[in-house]
Amino acid sequence: DVQLVESGGGSVQAGGSLRLSCAVSGYTYRPDCMAWFRQAPGKEREGVAYIIGGNTSTYYIGSVKGRFTISQDNAKNALYLQMNSLKPEDTAMYYCAARSRPPCTLSSALYDYWGQGTQVTVSS
Repeated sequence: DVQLVESGGGSVQAGGSLRLSCAVSGYTYRPDCMAWFRQAPGKEREGVAYIIGGNTSTYYIGSVKGRFTISQDNAKNALYLQMNSLKPEDTAMYYCAARSRPPCTLSSALYDYWGQGTQVTVSS
């Protein structure tokens, strides 16, 4: 079975940094798309960034562009999200997700596998 396990969340002050990790196991072939989503209390789940497995191209939503960096280490079967200059509005539960085939997207309905989430809290 495919499993995704996030780690690295925590509480930081505005302007601080966190690095989220997602350990991926159970895949026979590398998934074509890996992404990070987040969900704040009372809000819908929101796609934050994705990375295309074959060529490492990336895409970010406007509110995190220039502050967040998505990356992957295929040798370690891991996905990362480096988050800098954090803002209180970044507070949410963060999830990693995998989609087995292209095209890559930030539509949550199209992702096949999800982790359990890791909480990020940014205080002002």
